[in-house]
Amino acid sequence: MGLQWKFTDAAMASPWRQRRMCILVAELPVPAALRTISGAEAFLETNARPQLGSYVELRHPEAGTISGTVRAHAPDGIALSLDCSERSVAFALAAITADMSRPEA
Repeated sequence: MGLQWKFTDAAMASPWRQRRMCILVAELPVPAALRTISGAEAFLETNARPQLGSYVELRHPEAGTISGTVRAHAPDGIALSLDCSERSVAFALAAITADMSRPEA
């Protein structure tokens, strides 16, 4: 029996994970918080509502940049589809690792 995450869950993926602010680039750059991420999908907490099916770019301060397609709107953000390639999996792992790491004091 595995865990299943829903995009409507308010909890972070892990109690050890610290979300970093990202930049969502649709028509204009806007702030976004990465709530969940995998090689295939992501949920961003943002006030932006790009058109469904539009291509956007997500910039994470540590993981770099990835492109995705807006697949759903929610009251608190948007869901993105990613291409589930080696690059998107590497981006997801880098974002999770960065968000779980604490800077040295």
